[in-house]
Amino acid sequence: MKRQKRDCLERAQARGYQAGLNGRSTDACPYQGTDARTNWLGGWRDAREDLQQGLYK
Repeated sequence: MKRQKRDCLERAQARGYQAGLNGRSTDACPYQGTDARTNWLGGWRDAREDLQQGLYK
């Protein structure tokens, strides 16, 4: 059970990261649950920081 929950949260973070790289808004978060939403937003913030640091064009 814990592995399934972790995989879901890791997937939410990865999707948030991709959304951040693609320039999508935080309003585009598809998750309603607090854990998944938090991970998605964390991934989004990581991507935005990476873009600002010039890691991606």
